[in-house]
Parts: sequence; C-alpha cells; structure tokens
Amino acid sequence: MNSRIDGLRLKLEQLVDHYVTSGAKAPGVIIAIERELRDMRRAYDTNPDPADEPSEVEEPANEWPAALQ
Repeated sequence: MNSRIDGLRLKLEQLVDHYVTSGAKAPGVIIAIERELRDMRRAYDTNPDPADEPSEVEEPANEWPAALQ
C-alpha cells in the first residue's frame, strides 16, 4: 500500500469510534462518511485544486485619491 495512506484504516476506525462513543450507531456513521466522501469526490472532480483559482476578494488598488498625494 502507498506509505502516505498506510494509517488510513486506523484513522477511519478512530473517526467512527469518536462518533459511536458520542452516542451514534456505527452503521449510521459509516453511511454518513460514505456520503461525505461521495460529495468530496464530486467536488474534487469538478475542481481538483480550488487554491489555483483567482481569489474572490481582489486586492485594493493604490489609486484612490489619498494614495496619490
């Protein structure tokens, strides 16, 4: 297995356990994780790296009247 994801199963088990100890049922948690993963996959397929897109917030221009004096 890829060394970067070797601990993935353990982390998933810990995640499920976290919610089970809070009162959730394991099958429901697993279904919720599957749903979230499906949504994440869809978002990734649409836009694999949103950081590459231009920012919604533009830097202010230094051409306002007080800056020109």
